Formats: sequence, structure tokens, C-alpha cells
Amino acid sequence: MRLRFIPPLMPTLVDKPPEGDDWIHEVKFDGMVSKRRDSKYRSGPSTNWLKAKCYSIDDYELLGVEREAGKPAFALMAERGTGRYVGSAFITLNREMRERLWKRVQEHPGPAPKGMKRPATQWVKPGLIGRVKHLRGEDDLRHASLKDFREES
Repeated sequence: MRLRFIPPLMPTLVDKPPEGDDWIHEVKFDGMVSKRRDSKYRSGPSTNWLKAKCYSIDDYELLGVEREAGKPAFALMAERGTGRYVGSAFITLNREMRERLWKRVQEHPGPAPKGMKRPATQWVKPGLIGRVKHLRGEDDLRHASLKDFREES
């Protein structure tokens, strides 16, 4: 008898887990998977398996902004206090705030942090704090987006 590969099931992403006795829930660090009690396993996307992600919103130091033609812009973020690079966040600001951010970055250029070589990045002087929405339960940023920014007080 030959073993055959069964592709993994890809749950449908939802904002809120379903309610009721027809569902079984499995809680994980980054969210919850819900499965209909009577559903059979099958590969591919399914509305019988749902995943609700858990996000956190935290403040990080903004190191720089990476902009390349034809690609989404993102902010490079560091842990406040230690300066440890934690990842990047897509810039999802409205037009007015995005223009304010570009202006601030251009008016206050800074050196690249030690060991970081990213040619498309405009580095910024310390003092800019970004509010980032990201998956909870991770050491570094995952599925992150920049929601707001401010000068450090």
C-alpha cells in the first residue's frame, strides 16, 4: 500500500469566531480555529473550518521607510528602549498621514542602524514612534500594519 500526500486544509479567515454548539474551537497563540462538528476533512479552502486571528497594537520606534516603485511601502520598526529590529509593517495610513510621514522622513534623514543594509530604505533620525497592529504571541512582527505615528515626547 502506498502512502499518499493529503494537502493541508486552508481555513477561511474571519474576524470573529462562530458561535453555537455546532462548532469546536482550538485556541492558539495567534488566533482560534473553529471547525463544524459534523464536517469531514477535505483539502482546500472551506467554510466549515474558520480561523480568527488575534491582533495586538503596540508602539515601536520607526527606523526608516522602504519605498520601491510598484511595491507597497513599509516601515522598518524596532523595539523601544533596546533598538532591536523587530520587522516591517505595511504603511496603511490615509493619504494625509502618509504625506506627513514622507515629509517627516525626508526632513530628518538619519544613518542606517549598524548591520542593516537596505538600499531602498530612507532611514530616519530617532524620535518617531509608530503604532503597529500585528499578530499577538510573536517575538517579531507578523502581518503588521502601521496605523499611526507621532513624535516621541
